[in-house]
Amino acid sequence: MPRPELDLLRGTLDLLVLRTLSAGPLHGYAIAAAIKQRTDDAILVEEGALYPALHRLESRRWVAADWGYSDNNRKARYYSLTAAGRRQLKTQVSLWQRYVDAVAKVLASEEV
Repeated sequence: MPRPELDLLRGTLDLLVLRTLSAGPLHGYAIAAAIKQRTDDAILVEEGALYPALHRLESRRWVAADWGYSDNNRKARYYSLTAAGRRQLKTQVSLWQRYVDAVAKVLASEEV
């Protein structure tokens, strides 16, 4: 039986995009595909969420965009992490880990 998709918690899409781009420049479709693959199809990022997030990250100067050509020779915008984006990624990973640890403590408690 297939597992249901997970809804993105507020603020996690930026973190997922930044982390995905830390490996190198990608176009939007490839970013969504990488997130889908890395989460074993649990998180599907829709265009309606991805492109506003990319524009938001670009306006904050955490990512930069340049035109290039995709594997199928289509013109595409490639996004890459900036130095500020790498710093922000480190900050967000640290905050997210604190959040995960705190939630895990509540889930591990014996009271239900």
